[in-house]
Amino acid sequence: MQQEKKAIETSDAPSAIGPYSQAIMIGDLVFTSGQLPINPATGKITEGSITGQTHQALKNLRAVVSGAGGTLDDVVKTTVYLQNISDFQEVNSIYAEYFKSPFPARSAFQVAALPLGAGIEIEAIISIHKS
Repeated sequence: MQQEKKAIETSDAPSAIGPYSQAIMIGDLVFTSGQLPINPATGKITEGSITGQTHQALKNLRAVVSGAGGTLDDVVKTTVYLQNISDFQEVNSIYAEYFKSPFPARSAFQVAALPLGAGIEIEAIISIHKS
């Protein structure tokens, strides 16, 4: 029997800027779209340093995970896309404020460009066990 997939949408995170969902849930798994550092109230990228952008991207990720009924403790894998890999250490220190041990598995990459000129984008896979 095929499991039904459900779109996750929350107004606490930015709306999709293209033809995609904020996240898709299938069974106990949630797959988020990449979360850019967009302020959901303004629809604009957080200006300034990678510090502010990382906080905003992680707040957006937390909002999407919450919209699916989970918490950041339920995140099992993240992928971090960076405009500049030299931001890796700064991103790590902020990331550690949002996740605790055991940390999710993670990959991080420098990319040529991100949508809207962002410095970071973060996506995640979440396992939410319903009781």
